[in-house]
Amino acid sequence: MSRLTIALDAMGGDNAPQVVVRGANIARQRHPQVEFLLFGRKGEIAPLLSGMQRLRDVARIVHTDDVVRGDEKPSVALRSGRNSSMRLAINAVHEGAADGVVSAGNTGALMAMSKFVLKTLPGIDRPAIASFFPTLKGESVMLDLGANIYCNAKNLVDFAVLGTSFARTVLGQPEPSYGLLNVGSEEIKGHEALHEASAILREARFPGHFVGFVEGDDIAKGTVDVIVTDGFTGNVALKTAEGTAKLINEFVRRTFRSSLLAGIGYLLARPAMNKLRQRVDPRRYNGAVLTGLNGVAVKSHGGTDTIGFANAIDVAIDLLKHDFIAETRKACESMPRPFDNQAAAS
Repeated sequence: MSRLTIALDAMGGDNAPQVVVRGANIARQRHPQVEFLLFGRKGEIAPLLSGMQRLRDVARIVHTDDVVRGDEKPSVALRSGRNSSMRLAINAVHEGAADGVVSAGNTGALMAMSKFVLKTLPGIDRPAIASFFPTLKGESVMLDLGANIYCNAKNLVDFAVLGTSFARTVLGQPEPSYGLLNVGSEEIKGHEALHEASAILREARFPGHFVGFVEGDDIAKGTVDVIVTDGFTGNVALKTAEGTAKLINEFVRRTFRSSLLAGIGYLLARPAMNKLRQRVDPRRYNGAVLTGLNGVAVKSHGGTDTIGFANAIDVAIDLLKHDFIAETRKACESMPRPFDNQAAAS
């Protein structure tokens, strides 16, 4: 793979810039061919780089004092954050100075700025946030995870196209299965937008296999490779899964500390428990993709640590390695167009 440049919003996230710089250092070890542009306050970033010779050799700091606050409204950030570390990092992708951008900052601001600067792919009205989920069968993709609270049928169809493209290029699924998340698998259940989207997807002729409606428990089962839903439901499902994983981890920890015998049992089971911990570690799945944009943009969890941020960089590199944008553009060209006819008739 040719050399890549990743733009990093060095001031985005709860523990920036420390987590960003140290995460980049880990990513540098994994991907020697990658270079970095670090956007943010040089006085805070440079001292962190001083002890990281290998990263310093492939990293350049672009100074700016402006930072998008975590609680800042997207519309305000879009108007007043033109010189912010987030905006300048996104601009670098648009201008060709970087191949992709990673930020752990304000999600709404990142989406608004990315859509404004990078634009959407042909036929896509709204970008969607997609990410991996661990399942009994491996991994699946779910979108939208919070960018679009209210979605119509066209949005859901668009998300299906974006999600199946993601599964093909990144997960290596040539014919991914996909379904619409609903309150039941029966055709009579759900609201009108779901019914309309389902009817269109059943007639669609693009790569993948549409299975119809799926329910919440199908997410962990791995019933489908791609789960399509609106941003409200997707974000609730995501946060519920994260909370459940933490709950189970805490229950297991308390159980093994409950008695001497349980502690001995833990010593015997430690290798297996370490494998389980790695399998469900949320840091492993850190790095949500802003799909539907004409450029690679990845959102890291704001509260992640260095390993989690490094994994978010891995996601961006994976997308570039598999030429995700070009593949998604092709998918958009073959997507169903019944809404075009409706617009012409009106």
